[in-house]
Amino acid sequence: MKQAYPTLIAEYKGDFLVYVPDMDIYTEGKSIADAIEMARDAIGLKGIDFEDDGKEIPVPSTVEAAVEMAKEDTEVFDYSTGIVTLVDIDFSAYRKRMDNKMVRRNVTLPNWLNAEAEKAHINVSRVLQEALMVKLNVSR
Repeated sequence: MKQAYPTLIAEYKGDFLVYVPDMDIYTEGKSIADAIEMARDAIGLKGIDFEDDGKEIPVPSTVEAAVEMAKEDTEVFDYSTGIVTLVDIDFSAYRKRMDNKMVRRNVTLPNWLNAEAEKAHINVSRVLQEALMVKLNVSR
């Protein structure tokens, strides 16, 4: 599911502060492009959290409604003074990308077995992945 969320970006002391009212997200970037990328990543992560918790992902509001929400939330910083842009995210693609992210695990092997694997130029991580897929009866 692809959505585009109104996002407010305001420069403050050389950084670009970001507010996504529909998701109640605050983040920042070192440039406009970085701020947009940080917003996209934060929206994607929050969307995955909503799905994992069995909640509906919020529907994007209109730009006008997002600006009004920002004006109501000026206790710390007034994001409505910055620019408003739409940040798109494909939640299905984002989840797939996060699920395929490699995770580092420590594995303990007897020294003799590790030496034999190195001598045979065997990629232990690949062998472990393949063995786990067989054991769990899953595939990519």
